[in-house]
Amino acid sequence: MENIINPRIVPVILCGGTGKRLWPFSRESYPKQFLGYEKSDKKTFLQETYKRLIDLDNIDSPIIICNSEHRFIVSEQMADINVNKKHILLEPFSRNTAPAVGLAALKAIEAESDIPLLLVLPSDHFIRKVGKFVNTIIKGVEYAKDGRIVIFGVSPTYPETGYGYIELSNNVDDFSNESFSVRNFIEKPTKEIANKLVLHKRFLWNSGIFLIRADVALSELKKFAPKVYSATRNAMSETIYDLEFQRINPENLEKCPNISFDKAVMEKTSLATVLNLDVGWSDAGNWDSLWDISNKDTNGNVIEGETILENVKNSYFKSTSRLVVGLDVSELIVVETFDAILVARKGSGQRVNDIVQILKDKNFKEASNHKKQFRPWGSYESIIEGNGYQVKRINVKKGASLSLQKHNHRTEHWVVVSGLALIEINNEKKLLKENESTYIPLGIKHRLSNAGEEELIIIEVQSGSYLGEDDIIRYEDKYGR
Repeated sequence: MENIINPRIVPVILCGGTGKRLWPFSRESYPKQFLGYEKSDKKTFLQETYKRLIDLDNIDSPIIICNSEHRFIVSEQMADINVNKKHILLEPFSRNTAPAVGLAALKAIEAESDIPLLLVLPSDHFIRKVGKFVNTIIKGVEYAKDGRIVIFGVSPTYPETGYGYIELSNNVDDFSNESFSVRNFIEKPTKEIANKLVLHKRFLWNSGIFLIRADVALSELKKFAPKVYSATRNAMSETIYDLEFQRINPENLEKCPNISFDKAVMEKTSLATVLNLDVGWSDAGNWDSLWDISNKDTNGNVIEGETILENVKNSYFKSTSRLVVGLDVSELIVVETFDAILVARKGSGQRVNDIVQILKDKNFKEASNHKKQFRPWGSYESIIEGNGYQVKRINVKKGASLSLQKHNHRTEHWVVVSGLALIEINNEKKLLKENESTYIPLGIKHRLSNAGEEELIIIEVQSGSYLGEDDIIRYEDKYGR
């Protein structure tokens, strides 16, 4: 196999997760990877995923794979950390990690003369020791450039049932200085099995991070998962560019099996090499793991937001919109958002996903959507609603504008709270300043734009027979919706 001397490293950031186990804070409309693990954090999980790589030599622009709904969030968050050169691939639907790796490999070698390494990264993990993480990746480069598939494992500290496990070929007393071969992969074991695995010195948690040459990824997919290989190749050959995004062909991708890269390749290949990732890693996948990695007070509590605790121990209390009080309790998870409150016994974090499914089955919109909805131009949130009326707060970013549109079932009254608004009604334009207002009659074309240097905030009062978001007829939209 060809030896690559000094390869460039292409981060492949998998950004399609929904973070259901962190409900109600994380939801499908704005999932975990776009949030920070503590309120005080300035960067999101997605942003930190890329930022911790900047000290790597030969690091290239990232390939980010996400769904269409989140494309503008991804673009904005990358721009916020000055990553303007990027490749954002839009999956029409999820097909797991094997197709994602195939798509990324094809993109990485597209119109390039060299063969890069793909550093495949989930977008929502926590790593405490960033410098050591970088050094471990550098160590992995030496194996990956020679054609090995480097997977990074984590020494288990407790019998976690939400992680996959890597079984090494031999028992290991010291994980620090060696690489290891793989005997088997074990997906999310039962509690009984997990208890046994952590007692042996040949099992590691599977971090989901791996390093692989782009050509090796394609050749191993072709060998062990030919349907994935052919479907992704066909899908990439018929992509459509949309602004800065690349839309994957849905008809071809639909033919692709829904399978992980572990199942498709890693369980079958002879090229796997394991390195220990001793960097304070966590997938931060549920409230229990967030409690574990967060700073705690003297009583073992993690506290975020406006809370008052009296005789509370070893608990997680998170408030986002109102005062939360805890009294004489312990081992609890309490998470408050504007429209939902989760109260659970600590240790039940993995079961939150089941609750989300129950909410979906009962058609609760809170299962998937936040009160605050994000759009490429800004955001809106419902303040109050009733029979035939709704009040929203609308935030429009500097330089942004909504589409030219009309509604068939509602009228709108806009009041400027702060900023400068440019209002277009039936081709007539006017500026509105703070405390000024306007009225949008039924069926009239209109557009709202931010004409100032700061964020524009307006209050919108809707009234009519139907107030759903699908009552929009767009005539012009710079975001291609």
